[in-house]
Amino acid sequence: MRVAIIGGTGHVGTYLVPRLVEAGHQVISVSRQQRQPYQPNGAWHKVQHVQIDRAAAEAAGAFGAQIRELNADAVIDMICFEPDSAKQLAEALHGHVQHFLHCGTIWIHGPSVETPTTETAPRRPFGDYGIKKAAIESYLLDAARRKGFPATLLHPGHIVGPGWAPLNPAGHFNPQVFVKLARGEEIALPNIGMETVHHVHADDVAQIFMQALANRSAAIGESFHAVSAAALTLRGYAERMADWFGQPVNLKFLPWEEWRATVSADEARATWDHIAHSPNCSIAKAQRLIDYRPRYSSLQAVQESVQWLINNGEVVV
Repeated sequence: MRVAIIGGTGHVGTYLVPRLVEAGHQVISVSRQQRQPYQPNGAWHKVQHVQIDRAAAEAAGAFGAQIRELNADAVIDMICFEPDSAKQLAEALHGHVQHFLHCGTIWIHGPSVETPTTETAPRRPFGDYGIKKAAIESYLLDAARRKGFPATLLHPGHIVGPGWAPLNPAGHFNPQVFVKLARGEEIALPNIGMETVHHVHADDVAQIFMQALANRSAAIGESFHAVSAAALTLRGYAERMADWFGQPVNLKFLPWEEWRATVSADEARATWDHIAHSPNCSIAKAQRLIDYRPRYSSLQAVQESVQWLINNGEVVV
């Protein structure tokens, strides 16, 4: 197939584009500017690169038509964050593509009632990002089921991989938490450390997009979680990472208001967002319908990421 991927040089595109090329697809990578993927791969030499400033094109009402003119059989949108943006693209592509795949987020779910959370759970998003992504999901699924627009939605968890810092056991992104664990130093966790986070390796997200493409008839009109097989508690995450470093874990637990005073305002906001959601999502539907089989556990994905940080001097242990 001829596949256009919007935002193809990001975290997931780094793995997805080579997978598409190796599967024999003709790939068009659409981005605002030329940039290198996080990992080199010879497959990129076979990719057609198209530069489009999405924000400017959407403001002019031209973005959907520009993507339609690429004459792709399938379009993958990795970077849509506004309902109006999704609507403009879907309306332009309706009747012109065989498959449209949208990258969502597990933030479409608010606090869990039953875990692991399934795709059929009522949507109770909070925060601007989750609310807008849930609105996009609602719009695209309605377009698929009532109007025949061939949409599939894939919802990743906390994406990790070589090249960037993973969400850490304190619920934010400061890699110094890993440094402290590697040195056996004390780290503080909010509350009692039983909130959850749910990682996924970027290559496993790429895998689920490939599986949705390969199982088009089962995927259209559906949404799927793209996460590892199991979530982690903050406490368990810290314990297992300390063990990976060969150190005893040294934890203390503080009430939220006391804990937030120990970190920066940005770190406190990130942690609150993650622990307020405490995601723990099921992949049973994706396993059953499109044969999604993540290669990495949450810990394996994080450890590969942290090893890259160590190798590149960003975490000194």
